[in-house]
Amino acid sequence: MKKLENKCMLITYSDSMGHNLADLNEILDKYFKDAVGGIHILPFFPSSGDRGFAPMDYHKVDPAFGDWNDVEHLAEKYYLMFDYMINHISAQSPYYKDFLEKKDASEYHDLFIRYKDFWENGEPTEEQVDAIYKRKPRAPYVEAHFADGTSEKVWCTFDEEQIDINCKSETAKCFIRDNLMTLCEHGAAMIRLDAFAYATKKAGTSCFFIEPDVWEFLKECEDIVKPYGVILLPEIHEHYTMQEKIAKEDYYVYDFALPMLLINALYYGQTQYLKHWFEICPRKQFTTLDTHDGIGVVDVKDLLPDEEIERTKEDIFKFGANVKKIYNTAAYNNLDIYQVNCSYYSALGDEDDAYLLARAVQFFAPGIPQVYYVGLLAGKNDLKLLEETKVGRNINRHYYTKEEIDAEVKRPVVAELLRMMEFRNSHPAFDGTFELETCDDDKLVIVRKKGNEWAKLSADFKAKKFEITYTEDGEVHTF
Repeated sequence: MKKLENKCMLITYSDSMGHNLADLNEILDKYFKDAVGGIHILPFFPSSGDRGFAPMDYHKVDPAFGDWNDVEHLAEKYYLMFDYMINHISAQSPYYKDFLEKKDASEYHDLFIRYKDFWENGEPTEEQVDAIYKRKPRAPYVEAHFADGTSEKVWCTFDEEQIDINCKSETAKCFIRDNLMTLCEHGAAMIRLDAFAYATKKAGTSCFFIEPDVWEFLKECEDIVKPYGVILLPEIHEHYTMQEKIAKEDYYVYDFALPMLLINALYYGQTQYLKHWFEICPRKQFTTLDTHDGIGVVDVKDLLPDEEIERTKEDIFKFGANVKKIYNTAAYNNLDIYQVNCSYYSALGDEDDAYLLARAVQFFAPGIPQVYYVGLLAGKNDLKLLEETKVGRNINRHYYTKEEIDAEVKRPVVAELLRMMEFRNSHPAFDGTFELETCDDDKLVIVRKKGNEWAKLSADFKAKKFEITYTEDGEVHTF
């Protein structure tokens, strides 16, 4: 099984490039084997909602996608990242169903956070509810209706299909250990701890990224996966200082700030905020422009001035292609003010030059690049899927058939993107240092260097043009 490499990682669902994992393997072999070094396979377990993020059982692959053999076959050729939804489990899982059936007699009675046990008087005060970092305008719970006719509140941060885990209980510790070991044994090189910051809860606090609990919990998880040589990636969408804290503890982090910073730079021909971020950002990180969620806004707080954040967010609806404010409202089942639903290609107006410049910057940035499957194919907003489902995030979750991919890879923008990814994966300079050269406020010059080998990106954000020069066999070449 492949371990982590400093090569571009594809992010994809099991059924987004072809119908299943076997199709995905075939398509990657045909077109992308040199452009892609790793794959983040979004949740492929049986699930009751949120496109896989309400898992029922980590011991199984959803039969619609294939089986563990299909996963392990990919792991022989690519380093793989799996999701572990550390904060919650499906309301349709055997664990929660057993709890509803047997209540206190269930072996899982303390796997969930029961309000009667968590809060001093069985209910939070108004002040305690206000303090919680939450996704709903009220206390985060659902009513658990037991077979004996009684009911009580249990913690539920997200959708009603996603019941929170009481991570401090002994039952949860065994549950987490078993699940993480299962993932390690089936080919994971990395495990992404989804919604990690929500898993530490303490009455009277925000119940989000609570220290020192968060570090103790992360260490417990690391101790489980370390014997397998598996690496953890805690997933947090919040102020960049949280990523810095995690990086200081020598864990990998996400660069979720880069997408908005690059859009700001490309819209207005200014690079000062982008350069500042590159000077201070963690080096042990994964960079993103697009993911299965929207384009993050909260992640650039204090990296862009508030007025720049507002201007950029508003102008996505003006400069972006086929993106409307209504797609980010309750009409499309989306109330997340922290993200804008749009494909990255469409956020840049479906402009090839702007899009390739953004990817060039990502590939030269500190860290390992992740490329979402829609971005891999320079995909436009999928308004048909959006309208059919009335789910805002589906605007960036197109289902590609094999035939569509056969056509998409022939587009010049996609061919050039793949060429850049192959260059990023193969040139030794990207295993070395990162350096910003002094230049004008509408320019960006990055040099990556290792020994005598170097690669240089010179970008003009007003003209939306760039040039890559590099060494090979002692000679300087232009990309």
